[in-house]
Amino acid sequence: MSDDTRTDGHPEHSTPGTYSSEGKEFSRDTRYITDRITRDARPVGEGIRTWPVEAGRYRLVVARACPWAHRAIIVRRLLGLEDAISMAICGPVHDERSWTFDKSPGGVDPVLGFERLQQAYFARDPEYPRGITVPAIVDEGSKGVVTNDFPFITLDFSTEWTAHHRDGAPDLYPEALRDEMDAVMRRIYTEINNGVYRCGFAGSQEAYDAAYERLFTALDEVSARLETRRYLMGDAITEADVRLFTTLVRFDAVYHGHFKCNRSKLSEMPVLWAYARDLFQTPGFGDTTDFVDIKRHYYEVHRDLNPLGIVPKGPSLANWLSPHGREELGGAPFGDGTAPGEVRDPLEPGHGIIG
Repeated sequence: MSDDTRTDGHPEHSTPGTYSSEGKEFSRDTRYITDRITRDARPVGEGIRTWPVEAGRYRLVVARACPWAHRAIIVRRLLGLEDAISMAICGPVHDERSWTFDKSPGGVDPVLGFERLQQAYFARDPEYPRGITVPAIVDEGSKGVVTNDFPFITLDFSTEWTAHHRDGAPDLYPEALRDEMDAVMRRIYTEINNGVYRCGFAGSQEAYDAAYERLFTALDEVSARLETRRYLMGDAITEADVRLFTTLVRFDAVYHGHFKCNRSKLSEMPVLWAYARDLFQTPGFGDTTDFVDIKRHYYEVHRDLNPLGIVPKGPSLANWLSPHGREELGGAPFGDGTAPGEVRDPLEPGHGIIG
């Protein structure tokens, strides 16, 4: 995933539900649509098209199941961009063609008029050759995808959409910390965010063994970092925490069993477990987490790993609300800012969010 509905990183595969290659290690396809949305549509790099920040023009398409899309949901909520950027929520299960809008009335997104996200990609390029991924930002006028380059979507929310941030919005990408943050986030991505997939979609014992060691080495490193600081960059939440959280919150429910990341459950790693609960109990994190969609996606879609699509009943989720004790390290979640208000995006009855 970020989330490639056909191949999850292997565009040469066309068999639905097949995400691993026998004898090969997992290699993610990162050829995204690299357009950016900036304050003044200024150039930001060679060959990158820019679009202007314009409230009400764009629609963020997400799936609550997907960790990369979950980042965008959290950041949009923390910054208070709900009035500036609308959001469409896909269902948790897709086929080789596309994510679908089956959570919307009649299975059609009310703004785009589409049944499938694929239609927005084809509105931009009728011959679009790669996977149909979330998150994606769609231009509501043309109904074509602007970008699916997920790392920059959230960073641009923080740095380019400032005129539309809510009062009290936190600084999720502090300029003074960016060099260090970029290095921390790069390692979290390669070793942890992508590391669980490298384990799950390994095509050989050797590939799996190597991926497993890399993953837990990195988890031990961030655990050590968090022993004496409340958040990854210090006393307040930054985007680095958002990026780590979306993997940690899925760990016991999915990655531990489904992806064979089973040296330890998250709940058996004391520092990371307390840190994850601290974030989960912070507005913007737990209230955007849908365990039902998360489990349905992984267990129903990855049929090469789970041929019958049976979704496990566990684990228990009540312990996410237990005391974490991390406030003893000091700091404040939003720094000099404030918490976001109530969740404003509608949730379907029977959703899996707790908290």
